[in-house]
Amino acid sequence: MLLPNAGALMGNAIATLPMYDWPELRSETDRLWAMLRDAIRNKGLDAPERLDRTISEGEEWTRPDLLLSQTCGMPYRLGLHEQVQLVGTPNYGLPDCPQGHYFSVLVAHAEDSRNTLAAFRGATFAFNGPHSESGYASLMRTVAPLRQGTDFFSEGLKTGGHRASILAVADGEADLAAIDVVSWRLAERFVPEVRKLQVVGKTEPTPGLPLITAQGHDAELLAEAVTEGIASLDNAVRAILGVTGLVRIPKPDYLMVT
Repeated sequence: MLLPNAGALMGNAIATLPMYDWPELRSETDRLWAMLRDAIRNKGLDAPERLDRTISEGEEWTRPDLLLSQTCGMPYRLGLHEQVQLVGTPNYGLPDCPQGHYFSVLVAHAEDSRNTLAAFRGATFAFNGPHSESGYASLMRTVAPLRQGTDFFSEGLKTGGHRASILAVADGEADLAAIDVVSWRLAERFVPEVRKLQVVGKTEPTPGLPLITAQGHDAELLAEAVTEGIASLDNAVRAILGVTGLVRIPKPDYLMVT
């Protein structure tokens, strides 16, 4: 049920799906939003006609007019969870991974003879940003047992995105990077430079990138709509995006990740 001020918020609502909105998938992402939008409207809620791609990623997460967006698990557990509502977590049908969870692959140059994580002590690692679960936090947890009281890596190279981290390793600017496996799956299709890389390990699974909405919106009704919207996608679009459904991972599961 909507709170008293929710109608006003929903009337000017915005929606973004920034986390996997690659240029090559723009039409499929728009098709996904069209299905979600129609399902949301069928629940009697207002929804914008199109995704808003004019907002810098993350800027929309705390806006009171946010209807739906996708964030990263790390900023969510570090405080965003107090400002928004959790709608659910898209499931990407990843092997050896609980539903709604994901992991990162650790990639190095194909000509690098090091084939274990321990061998990369003193290396330079590329990371998309310091508040990324998949590109930074998961890697730091994975190397923690190997640190021996000192910094494991000699240097970090902030790239701004998984795709840029892949290119940094392929070009020899960095030795190692942790890449969200969904992004890696997309890169294998769209980024030729992945042929220069090898996978040398992976991180432990954690809850995936959650869908969120602003306080005052009906998160339960939105979750129903998202589930129905994903189910209404044609098989070709669903296969390209890799999304298979929505999972209701409890909020405490995100907060317990350290």
